[in-house]
Amino acid sequence: MKASNGLWREQPLDSVFPELLREIEIYETEIELRKQGKMDEKLFAETRLRRGAYGQRYDNGQRWDGKETQILQFPSDEIKPTKGVNTLWDAPGMQRIKIPFGGMTPQQLEVMAELAEEYSDGIGHVTTRQDFQLHFVHVDDTPALMRRLAAVDITTREACGNSVRNVTACPFSGVCSTEAFDVTPYAKGLAYFLLGHPDVQDFGRKFKVAFSGCRDEACGLVNMHDMGVIAVTRVDAEGKEQRGFELYVGGGLGTVPHQAKLFEAFLLEEELLPTAQAISRVFARLGEKKNRNRARIKFLVAQLGIEEFKHLVLEERATLPPDPRWIAYLSELHLLEEKPLRPAQSLNGAARSEDFDRWYKTNLWHQKQEGYATAIITLPLGDITADQMRAVADIARRFTYGTIRTTVDQNLVLRWISEADLPEVYSELQAIGLGGAGAGTIVDITSCPGTDTCKLGIASSRGLAGELRQRLAEKSHTLDEAVQNLHIKVSGCFNSCGQHHVADLGFYGVSRHSGNYTVPHFQVVLGGQWTQNAGSYGLAMGAVPAKRIPEVVERLTGRYVAERQKDESFQNFIQRICKVQIKKMLDDLTRLPAHDEDPTLYTD
Repeated sequence: MKASNGLWREQPLDSVFPELLREIEIYETEIELRKQGKMDEKLFAETRLRRGAYGQRYDNGQRWDGKETQILQFPSDEIKPTKGVNTLWDAPGMQRIKIPFGGMTPQQLEVMAELAEEYSDGIGHVTTRQDFQLHFVHVDDTPALMRRLAAVDITTREACGNSVRNVTACPFSGVCSTEAFDVTPYAKGLAYFLLGHPDVQDFGRKFKVAFSGCRDEACGLVNMHDMGVIAVTRVDAEGKEQRGFELYVGGGLGTVPHQAKLFEAFLLEEELLPTAQAISRVFARLGEKKNRNRARIKFLVAQLGIEEFKHLVLEERATLPPDPRWIAYLSELHLLEEKPLRPAQSLNGAARSEDFDRWYKTNLWHQKQEGYATAIITLPLGDITADQMRAVADIARRFTYGTIRTTVDQNLVLRWISEADLPEVYSELQAIGLGGAGAGTIVDITSCPGTDTCKLGIASSRGLAGELRQRLAEKSHTLDEAVQNLHIKVSGCFNSCGQHHVADLGFYGVSRHSGNYTVPHFQVVLGGQWTQNAGSYGLAMGAVPAKRIPEVVERLTGRYVAERQKDESFQNFIQRICKVQIKKMLDDLTRLPAHDEDPTLYTD
């Protein structure tokens, strides 16, 4: 996709969307050119990906519409769904929708519900990058869908492709008691500054940015990002508090995971945007372009070393012509300050149900503003129906000032709820099937789409996550507290869209061959660190047939409870008992019987 014309530079950050409407018109023309055979398929694939429009797999010719399984109607008997990347039918695909820092209004969520019903299967999916995805969307419908989104200030531009992906941020920014300051306006400022910027149009691969308000919690998972930003403060020579950022570069997951390196211990707030621009220019100029497997910025930082990379960035920064947009947004930080709808009131001492108490224990985040709480709405597998979206939007309007956010855990949060209103909010969430407890616990499992819809998927990550969630939920009341607080994350392949590297118990799809059969397996990855902004990655312990993963979880958690030392974390436990012992404990589960002995193990 070509860089935007000169009008791009004239767009202030708060009125970029009229230009995006013109981009949609160009995209619509490209769709027509492709239909007429006047646009190469490879070139069209690049341009649709830049607009967030993905292809989608159809392994079994069925789809779930939110109520029941339906048989897909294919054009003819000769054109049937095929597996993986070789899907031939020009079928509906997936539309990814950027939600910078995860912030949404009730109106935006209602529009998402309308689009899910009109163009998709009635279900929205929250991703591990705080995006929304709609599946089974036909490419011919995408321009109309994009216009509807633009009308409520949402874009799909650069949601995919070799671009700056959705800028994520801690969903508790602004209400967290341990944060240095609210990173929300900075995340938004950077997201829209880089959106469509000419300097980010020539990357060899994608570029992911995350913001965190503090170092110790999971928050933005800064250490696993191409560029990570942590809020910090210091006192200047005049005794005044000064805002700045710890800036990290070169992190990433996938087949070769890297921890991000510290680029700057204290970057002045006014230097955030120009430094990000300079980093982008160095990456675009020196990053790998031919070998996609080595084209992320983590490889460039590793190749050059952090000091040389920093030197090149500072040189690039010195050459940049001044841009008023670098600091213009700083004068508008107060415009993003949230406020409550109702006065703060404490939760009264009236008798409450056990279900409410469980939800209160796991799904409530007490804000630093006394008398207010943030409620986490757990979305099983990240899915939410159109009706549920409308109901959540209504709840947000009546109990908050419209403060909805998506999370990298594939959930939603409602902020600024007066604590006295929590029982009523819980009751209404229960009525729409979203009052489940367990946010942030072992039952709150993260999963990418896997083989359900992803062409790169190797195993059914959603199938495994759903099975584990059901089994663990059935005995959640009896689980040891140490086990309840563990994190499980599942990816359908090695690309780590499910973030398995930073889970206590992580799994990613692989395949193994037995005779004439290809057997779905999951590689077991243990001991990742979710806290400390994804402070360390887990260790691979071997591949196990997909159907046996629940037994893996049972054995590992059981041994952890039986043998853990006082206050020992799962990560420290895994390191102490060592990889050799773990592999020995799981050895019998890795052995695959002949197909005739147990054909059930040959599917997932």
